[in-house]
Amino acid sequence: MRGRVRGWRWRRNPLRRRCDVVEMWTLLVVAVLVLTGAPLAGAVAGLWAHDDARSVAAGLRAERHPVTAEVVGRPPAGTMPTADGGQVRLYRVDVRWTDDRGTTHTTRAGVPAGTRPGDTVRIWLDARGRGVPAPPGEAAVWQHTLTLGCATAGGTAAAILLGHAAVRRVALRHRLGEWDREWARTGPDWSKGKT
Repeated sequence: MRGRVRGWRWRRNPLRRRCDVVEMWTLLVVAVLVLTGAPLAGAVAGLWAHDDARSVAAGLRAERHPVTAEVVGRPPAGTMPTADGGQVRLYRVDVRWTDDRGTTHTTRAGVPAGTRPGDTVRIWLDARGRGVPAPPGEAAVWQHTLTLGCATAGGTAAAILLGHAAVRRVALRHRLGEWDREWARTGPDWSKGKT
């Protein structure tokens, strides 16, 4: 004899309770939502994040402009060329550059570790001539897009599964209550001849 009968919640039978039907339909809805709704929510959030990040990057590129400058300041002692998490560590030092009119300017800007006085570096300036970070590139835009899309899809799936767990808990409570009521009605008949 088999211990489990597949699909018993789908068929009419005396063991099937209303809470079993609710649990069955909830499971079906959860499967559909996790397999389609969560990825769809992630894709929509990713598209929104991509558009937003691209417009922010374009705005920053419009506000900032790159120039080639000569390092005139000395980076902190003992700085060696290193990479932290795939990005080069920058140190703020004095740099000098000449604008289109031939005027020489000096400002503080971030330069890679290991840069020495006299080296030329590419820096980004704002409209007032101050050294600012470079605007985000396409890789940073895509990183933001994927991070937000995956986080949204994962959060949506987690919320759906938490909701399903709550529904199952309520269904189990109802099922146990129904069984207790049924036993209260039939239990005395079973135990009459056992004393």
